[in-house]
Amino acid sequence: MKWRLMLLLLSIGAGGNCQQLPEFKPLRYDENYSILKNDSVSTFLRKLKYTALSANRNNYISFGGEARLQYLHYKNDLWSDAPEATHGEVLNRYLLHADVHVGKHFRTFAQLQSSLAFSMEESGPLDDNSLELHQGFIEVKSFLNGNGELAARIGRQEFQYGSQRLVSAREGPNNRQSFDGLKLIYKKHDLQANLFYSHYVGTRKGFFNDRPSGNTRFWGAYIVKNGIPVIGNIDLYCLGLLKRKTAFDEGVGRELRHTAGTRIWTTSNDWKYDFEAAYQFGKFGKYKINAYTASINTSYTFRKIKWLPEIRFKTEVISGNKKYDDNYLQTFNPLFPRGGYFGLAALIGPANLIGIHPSVLFTPLAGIHVSLDYDKMWRYSIDDGIYAPGNLLTYTGRNTADKHIGDQYTITFEYALNRYFVFSTVFLWFHAGNYIKEVAPGKNVFFIGITSGVRF
Repeated sequence: MKWRLMLLLLSIGAGGNCQQLPEFKPLRYDENYSILKNDSVSTFLRKLKYTALSANRNNYISFGGEARLQYLHYKNDLWSDAPEATHGEVLNRYLLHADVHVGKHFRTFAQLQSSLAFSMEESGPLDDNSLELHQGFIEVKSFLNGNGELAARIGRQEFQYGSQRLVSAREGPNNRQSFDGLKLIYKKHDLQANLFYSHYVGTRKGFFNDRPSGNTRFWGAYIVKNGIPVIGNIDLYCLGLLKRKTAFDEGVGRELRHTAGTRIWTTSNDWKYDFEAAYQFGKFGKYKINAYTASINTSYTFRKIKWLPEIRFKTEVISGNKKYDDNYLQTFNPLFPRGGYFGLAALIGPANLIGIHPSVLFTPLAGIHVSLDYDKMWRYSIDDGIYAPGNLLTYTGRNTADKHIGDQYTITFEYALNRYFVFSTVFLWFHAGNYIKEVAPGKNVFFIGITSGVRF
């Protein structure tokens, strides 16, 4: 049945005229197909994207979806410390949504998600969740004087902000993440401001049993201002997190954490940059939180050179706990970041870390991209361990003073057949550093990830 669905999606994609349709968005509810209201071309795909629900065609419904198939192979997973150190996984993910617009002021959006895992000894809800209501919200919009608009959105929804270092829909893992909450959205020209309060939706294996986590609340404000002279664009944000119970290498306790930060960025020229810094404060059990992160991500594209090489350099400092058993916790909490933070293998998460990441991207043919990446990583502090992308402690820092985590080498091949079909292959080699060799078996990790996907 699932392969029949895949074939159906393939036939849908092949029959569409992609040049006149909007591009797909990372958050599918951001897509707007109202431009098809008066379109005279009638195809199956266009009817899926815009089916009028009234004679004046002001009310319509739009359908969309995704099917993704992955094969992941690990040799010496967790540096040969995993229960099955060498293993393969087959992961399937299916998303299907409907977006109903009633005039210009009201809409409702619903999305189903099915994430399935095969050939795994033990699969958790992050990879294996049979069928769930992943998103379901209503939105009311009002148009203000001066070309501004204000919308209120209530229900289950994905959040994604900025560079996804702190808040992401988590595209990498098999199961994307969502929140139950209320969001206010203000837009005017080159300014957008979001204000939200939510509960994190915990994933559970089974059918339609995901529900808000009583352990985790998340709220905040995020402002984006575009078109600023000299610097380009700026983001300003203040985010709050409450966890009734969470764990760091320092211990276990209740966490109330506030994150204040800014991001300066541009993507409009051959030279692109993304500078971000954030400071965290609050309480973790009896400890005061005092943590921070800062990152630089720059790239330059040589358009007059064959294969359009894009040279990239990224570096970050992410604080870790300075001293065990004092009155402070300096471990940075990355909140809800993208899953594969340092690659699809998802071996290391963004906490207690110093890293440098040079890379180069080539485009030998239209739709084909080849990238070479190198990542060198150290612990920020010897009095803290290393963490997985979900901020779960992987290894403590109490047993060693060495900082070098390791070196990661990655080759990625991507092929976009058209706007609907994408294929990629990732080869990764992680050479264990002295810290890993002291706290784990310390064998080098080899990883292959093959992904094929179709969207409509």
